[in-house]
Amino acid sequence: MTALTPQTADFGPPAAMRDTPINWLKKNLFSPWYNTIITLVIGAIALYAAYTFGNWALTTAQWDVIPRNLQLLMVGRYPSELYWRLWVLLGLVAVFSGLSWGVVARRAPQLYSRNILIGLAIAAGVCLLVPTPLPYRLLLLALLLVIAITAWVGQQAGQRLPALGTWISFGWFGVFVTGLILIGGGFFGLESVGTNEWQGLLLTALTAAISIVLCFPIGVIVALGRRSPLPILRWLCVAYIEVIRGVPLITILFMGQVMIPLFLPEGMRPDRVIRAIVGLTLFSSAYLAENVRGGLQSIPRGQGEAARALGLNPVLTVSLIVLPQALKAVIPAIVGQFISLFQDTTLLAIVGLVELLGISNSILANPQFLGRFSEVYLFDALLFWGFCYAMSAASRWVEAKVNVDH
Repeated sequence: MTALTPQTADFGPPAAMRDTPINWLKKNLFSPWYNTIITLVIGAIALYAAYTFGNWALTTAQWDVIPRNLQLLMVGRYPSELYWRLWVLLGLVAVFSGLSWGVVARRAPQLYSRNILIGLAIAAGVCLLVPTPLPYRLLLLALLLVIAITAWVGQQAGQRLPALGTWISFGWFGVFVTGLILIGGGFFGLESVGTNEWQGLLLTALTAAISIVLCFPIGVIVALGRRSPLPILRWLCVAYIEVIRGVPLITILFMGQVMIPLFLPEGMRPDRVIRAIVGLTLFSSAYLAENVRGGLQSIPRGQGEAARALGLNPVLTVSLIVLPQALKAVIPAIVGQFISLFQDTTLLAIVGLVELLGISNSILANPQFLGRFSEVYLFDALLFWGFCYAMSAASRWVEAKVNVDH
């Protein structure tokens, strides 16, 4: 009998048990027999749906409605001579997005992993395929390059300056304020642009961003207030949460747009966009408060007792010990609420604001584009999916970096 040498011996599992694509398919899709039937039926339905959609998209759909109205879909009637303000704002967002990415990943062994490079390549391809003039495509590619470069800068700086993340957080607040000034004007010699000109995706993103920024601290405060030992404060927070959660969002928006002006004189009526933002903020804050309260309840009581034993007062105990752990535990729920808020901006079209869905309806009312519902709404769906998926992916990435399972 010939002895096996280390070079010829096979110490791995049998071929049928190895982790190969074919074995995975056999185990998960074609075993036992009824899984094979289900796989074949679902696969046939999926292939038929893909063939039908592909045939419609390539032969029947009239996609010219998108490039001919892309400007309206993106910014509505915002003055074209002031587009430079929006590009400056996008540049600031790109810089701080890259810096934030780098700082969060400062301890990662490899910043540009294979998946990240594939994602950047896909994003670059999308920038080249956007049906806009060539200068705008080049600007989009430049923004993507800025994100990649500033991410490397942020990683290197974050390794040397541990407090850089705090300063970047303040910087994001500065970007938020600067963005409002650039879009609206009226300060530092900038020409004022009325809110009636804020339309399309610009209005959707702006209302969602402002509402998210405002509803997060309000929701945290209300969640803490609901757990307060002071009865009056606790009852007020409970009443706010239960009343808001018991009323549909569209009702709150209608009250803000229609009923509030009836009780105020002409000169004291808030702007329509401001009223919509207040409605979205109040509605989302109530749901966010319950998400945060769930996180607070998941923290063992011993955490607070240990903090008090170390001499921390109640404010420091909550802000330094309890709240960070609670927020980390409910990151998926918080981001889910932010995604829901972004999607809820479509209801603004019902109350007369011309956001992305509203401007789409205006385009479809044009006699030149009658009947193009599928093309326009599919484009809207892709835009919403892109934003929502980006928030979801960022949430999963942050969860992995902060180790929420520990």
